[in-house]
Amino acid sequence: MVELLKGRILSIFHNHSLPRWMVLLIDMSVVYFSFLIAYMLRFNFENYMFDLSTVFRQTLIVLTVYTFFMLVYKSYHGMIRHTTINDTYKILLSDFSAVIALIVITLFSRKNEWQQLFNIPISILIIHNGAVTFFMFLFRVFVKIFYQFASSIKSSKKNVIIYGSGDMGLNVRRVIDGDTRGQYKVKCFVDDDRKIQGKKVNGYPVYSRQILTKDFIEKEEISAFIISINKISSAKKKEVIESVIDLGCEILEAPSFDSWLNGQLDVKKIQKVKLEDLLGRDPITLDLNRIQEGLKGKTILVTGAAGSIGSEIVRQLMKFDYKRLILVDQSETPSFYLNNELKESFPVASYKLIIGDVTNELKMDFVFRRYCPDIVFHAAAYKHVPVMEANPHESFRTNVGGTKVISDLAIKYKAEKFVMISSDKAVNPTNVMGATKKVCELLVHAQAMRSDVKTKFITTRFGNVLGSNGSVIPLFRKQIADGGPLTITHPEITRFFMTIPEACQLVLEAGFMGKGGEIFIFDMGKPVKIMDLALKLIRLSGLTPYEDIDIKFIGLRPGEKLYEELFAETEQQLTTYNPKISIAKVADADYECIIPKINTTLADIYNKTGTEVIEAMMDIVPGYSSNYAELHKS
Repeated sequence: MVELLKGRILSIFHNHSLPRWMVLLIDMSVVYFSFLIAYMLRFNFENYMFDLSTVFRQTLIVLTVYTFFMLVYKSYHGMIRHTTINDTYKILLSDFSAVIALIVITLFSRKNEWQQLFNIPISILIIHNGAVTFFMFLFRVFVKIFYQFASSIKSSKKNVIIYGSGDMGLNVRRVIDGDTRGQYKVKCFVDDDRKIQGKKVNGYPVYSRQILTKDFIEKEEISAFIISINKISSAKKKEVIESVIDLGCEILEAPSFDSWLNGQLDVKKIQKVKLEDLLGRDPITLDLNRIQEGLKGKTILVTGAAGSIGSEIVRQLMKFDYKRLILVDQSETPSFYLNNELKESFPVASYKLIIGDVTNELKMDFVFRRYCPDIVFHAAAYKHVPVMEANPHESFRTNVGGTKVISDLAIKYKAEKFVMISSDKAVNPTNVMGATKKVCELLVHAQAMRSDVKTKFITTRFGNVLGSNGSVIPLFRKQIADGGPLTITHPEITRFFMTIPEACQLVLEAGFMGKGGEIFIFDMGKPVKIMDLALKLIRLSGLTPYEDIDIKFIGLRPGEKLYEELFAETEQQLTTYNPKISIAKVADADYECIIPKINTTLADIYNKTGTEVIEAMMDIVPGYSSNYAELHKS
């Protein structure tokens, strides 16, 4: 019966809330009637001792003054059921300001012998002020208690722990408690500050992280752990995540204060932590002055602009002072979404979005001729190893042919700089995609070695980026959402990883660090086992590997390596002023030797067999071999 009553009361709270004008009206009523009561108390309820008509007129003066300060401090604005310290402070400030103003009016009336109407006894004003404050608090406390009574109804909400009991943690707690239809219920706080451990904050106990054991999580039925510390460092976040990742609860995080909408946190903004957070990388320090100097007043062309890397390069470029951005991509739908994003996030940015294939020489010549870009970031390429392994014609035509077209046009239209995005798969390549990237590196290096060319050609080489389109992380997330299994090619396979923003920031840094002809290699940290990624991703989702989600090994795919390399044995590693960027010292590429071979392969490419295309790449790239012919005998 009690639970039914609670449910009905809670339903009323869900569907109705007092409008602000009504709260103001209630507070005004409290002021009005409290003043009459204060007069009665002051004269011991002996009506003959004061003029009733004067009292009623003085009541209107008092009501006017109090209402004025209520409007000034907006003491009636907050939702009554969620009254906070800030709301209480507004009431105190409003009431105190009103009584001071009324006392000043009274003293002036006595000094200047105004009419009796303005000479309100100070004792009555003080009694009245105390009564008003008391009854306003009582009204709000009553509503809050009534709401909490109704909210104590048993529900299927998930118990959560909030990590951080500071301002941000308290805001997260308030938002969760205020979201009565939400899925979370705060159980306690966890904080590393020993001064508050063992105490209560807002009625919730505060523990140290030592309390976090599987027994505690199971006993308290904790479903989620929310990190709520404003601008927590990457290293600290990594440490916290790793300390709770094996406890079987979902790990979430609240966004930093500066990303809150109008200074208010929306419960929908509380999201799962990203796998990138487990990298724990230090923030990248860029030479912003060098980059800004290189971009100022320049027209910049980005190919593959709607892809994972290209679009992030665009976002990074938006932060600088440039003349114009020319964004080229052949994919219509991703370009549409990129355009919408840029319009929303950078409404005054100067850019032109062009649908076009980088292998279409006529279209690209039109783009160069019309906009004359000063700087080219060439990110357009096919990148998926298994797909390219089965389609060597398209891989060579797009990756190599596109690079040749854009690099030739950069020279023709006298671009200052050409920056190509390469891959660690170009090092000792074992697959078609890697081989085409190596050919591109040789091509760009050969262009840089030409004595008749003023364009500075630069290559950037890095490994996998977390979260890029079609990469292993989005695939794992989809497989987890589908209930598994997660598919891994081999239990020992490893890859280098960095985040997309990291990679693109370093592309900009390297682009304006280079003098031409360099291959810049990014510090990717230590190689990561894909198996470890899978296990962590499952646990970050609050699931248990092999119990909730299975893992299946499917074997290495054609051309796939167990591990990747950033430097070939023949390449010497040189340092730069940025510790995250090195230079691979390579032998000079012979333009007169490489270009004819590339042109011959591209010429009438569809009249060649896949094996012939592969053999052409083997002729260009020393050490590359492929079993393509055996796999495609039929």
